[in-house]
Amino acid sequence: MAHVTIEYIIMVPLLILQIFLFPFAASVAMNSWVDSRRTLTLQETASHLGSSIQQTYLSLNYTTISAANVTNKLDVPPFIEGYAYTGTATLRTVTDPAPGSKVLELTLKFKGVEISTTTTVTLGQNVEWKDSTFMSNSTSTCLQAEKYGNGTIKLSFEP
Repeated sequence: MAHVTIEYIIMVPLLILQIFLFPFAASVAMNSWVDSRRTLTLQETASHLGSSIQQTYLSLNYTTISAANVTNKLDVPPFIEGYAYTGTATLRTVTDPAPGSKVLELTLKFKGVEISTTTTVTLGQNVEWKDSTFMSNSTSTCLQAEKYGNGTIKLSFEP
């Protein structure tokens, strides 16, 4: 009889611990997996957005185009897993590998979830970036590109 009592004293707390431990461990694992999936999808979207910016810049960066104004409707999803996201960009000059080139750092961030990602886009010396914000759930957000007579190309997100 003593052995049965000792077994119950040892096994009952372990069984109760498992009732709480397994669901908690499964919840933590699922949350991690969901966050990884959201981050990956946001990175893919940022890469696509960066590629669109670079293609628009390169399209206007021909000497045969003296001045132009281009509006590019961006083909990105308005929501990722039910979350809208915003994008901001900053332009900086680099010294390596091409001195004077400019790199646009594009940061996308979910609204309501603490997930963000950054991608970089290499552009030429003649680019300028107007401070602006990309709103994924806006039906009118697009990339605005304007080339001036002096060869400068000004890019921005326009609502």
